[in-house]
Amino acid sequence: MIKRFLPVLLSLPAFLLGWHLLTRYSGIPNFILPSPLSVWTRFLRAVGDGSLQYHTWITLTEILLGLLAGVTFATVVGYLLAKSRSLEKALSPYLVASQAIPVIAIAPLLVIWLGDGILSKVVICALIVFFPVLVNTVVGVRAVPTALYDLMHSLHATRAQILWKVEVPASLPVFLGGLRIGATLSVIGAIVGELVDAEEGLGFLLQVGDFQYDTPMVFVAVFTLIALALALYGIVRFLENKFLKWQERSNV
Repeated sequence: MIKRFLPVLLSLPAFLLGWHLLTRYSGIPNFILPSPLSVWTRFLRAVGDGSLQYHTWITLTEILLGLLAGVTFATVVGYLLAKSRSLEKALSPYLVASQAIPVIAIAPLLVIWLGDGILSKVVICALIVFFPVLVNTVVGVRAVPTALYDLMHSLHATRAQILWKVEVPASLPVFLGGLRIGATLSVIGAIVGELVDAEEGLGFLLQVGDFQYDTPMVFVAVFTLIALALALYGIVRFLENKFLKWQERSNV
């Protein structure tokens, strides 16, 4: 376990040292590139007054709700597309076209239609999560070997038994790969919505720091977003290790 994180543990002090030396000897003003100490001091202030915890909780709520909605909808639609070629042909042009439009371009419309509350942020987050999870769901379901279906049919298995005993376990590795991508993208979705129109959340802190030339606060918000993305990614990796142990045993 320690060996896995050893490169990160070694590179982090080197990164901080290089950052410190750059700000100390380059002559760059603090409001353009703050030192690590300035960012750390601003972090302690934000934690001390409770603002960082409050805004982080708002953004995390939007992320989790958007991730849940996007993954659920993408899984259902992806399964239906995987089982029906005609449905895939009918919907594929619209799905591909939806990905050609950057979410940042339609985010203002969603805020106008759904209001500047949490709902618009959740929907924007879900839209970003939707496509990668959808694609991996389709690929995963269609990768199930035909021999497994033949075996289940010979045992007179029901549709529900085939789903839970064959399709879900067989497609889970590919699905979780898409979930990894979706989990990290969900952070982007929440911030896009907050940057369009919000009065709370980490995106709001980014805007406040920008308008007030409080660059250390911008760095604090950015690093908090990175921590959220890494945490979500780590949770999905944990789920992979937990539910895909049978792969390790089959490869022995």
